[in-house]
Amino acid sequence: MSDHYYTEKPTSESSPRLIEVNVLGRTFTLYSDSGVFSKSGLDKGTEVLIKNMPVEPSHRVLDWGTGLGIVGIAAATMAESGFVEMIDINERAVHLAQENLELNGIRNARAYQSNGFDKVQGTFDLIVSNPPFRAGKKVVHGLVEQAPDYLVSGGGLALVVQRKQGAESLTKKMEEVFGNVEVLDRSGGYRVLLSRKR
Repeated sequence: MSDHYYTEKPTSESSPRLIEVNVLGRTFTLYSDSGVFSKSGLDKGTEVLIKNMPVEPSHRVLDWGTGLGIVGIAAATMAESGFVEMIDINERAVHLAQENLELNGIRNARAYQSNGFDKVQGTFDLIVSNPPFRAGKKVVHGLVEQAPDYLVSGGGLALVVQRKQGAESLTKKMEEVFGNVEVLDRSGGYRVLLSRKR
């Protein structure tokens, strides 16, 4: 079985390429490679998340599980006077995300390797993620459980989930941890869920 993207060191042979992604009315050029999530282009869930994430110009944002970095790059263009931290367990993804920040001239963001929140410091106005459901419920629900420790008061956790991939149980988990959950969008079989730290 080949390794999937939620792994520290992908064993699949590296085969870098350039792809173009159109989102937020802009075209971004990204380095991509095997062994990372959505290596061929923008997946539908990520696109729905980007269109709905409530990023304000001065926000500090954490992109949890950044992959190639497109969510963090989009967040950094929205948080023009803020800052975005982009984390991933996958060292190949982190390397690509950092290269993609440079390639697209994004200066208010950085990417680094972290297993979940292990290396994360400080608090954020918003945590965004297209969570790694393939890694299992323990990882995804762990993200929800730990998120409040890394959010300012009133800060939000925005997640995208495929309806058939456990939307109900994720909604329930967010409600349980935060005491609130709002559906920002339902489209193309996906939901974007937002909980705020009260």
